[in-house]
Amino acid sequence: MLVPAGIEASTGILTTTSYKTPNDPAWASDKGMIDYLAFAAKYMPGIDPNDVIAVTGYTTAQLGAIILQRCGDNLTREDVLKQATNLSGIELPMLLPGITIQTTPQDYAAITERRFARFDGKTWVLFGDIVGASPAKD
Repeated sequence: MLVPAGIEASTGILTTTSYKTPNDPAWASDKGMIDYLAFAAKYMPGIDPNDVIAVTGYTTAQLGAIILQRCGDNLTREDVLKQATNLSGIELPMLLPGITIQTTPQDYAAITERRFARFDGKTWVLFGDIVGASPAKD
């Protein structure tokens, strides 16, 4: 993603993230990362597993499965919406530790917490504490 601008020109830039970075050695032995990389290799051959869109899609699919499981046999629009808008403290394997899914009927934003990260020329290095808070936690 940073290659078009040039890695040298990108070194030192800042971002915020809620997700683990696949090429960060800190996550090499993390079970969630191992499972994600295996899934990506099997079901998404040719895609860069470091692409944040792939990580987001993987995480979104896991959340969708949780919502459908909570519906049980009541797969009505109303119940899917009820389950999707009443999530609290859902931890997903590719989210950074301490960041959880929170929704309410008034606020559909599932992820409102992030960590700052700086690109070091190879990967994103996290720094600081989690910022942002979900309304469900307030």
